[in-house]
Amino acid sequence: MGQIIQFVSKSERERLRLIREARAIYDSIFPPADPSGEPSNGANARQGDGGNLA
Repeated sequence: MGQIIQFVSKSERERLRLIREARAIYDSIFPPADPSGEPSNGANARQGDGGNLA
């Protein structure tokens, strides 16, 4: 009890899927500079912006 379930529209799920796919393609073309697999500060900023690309 006490859990909140948030409705996410189909269009929002599709938008997030496309963003994930675009990031995967970008990372396959331009691999992260850190070979340890740890995200760099730039990657953290990208992930922490709530999906906004602007």
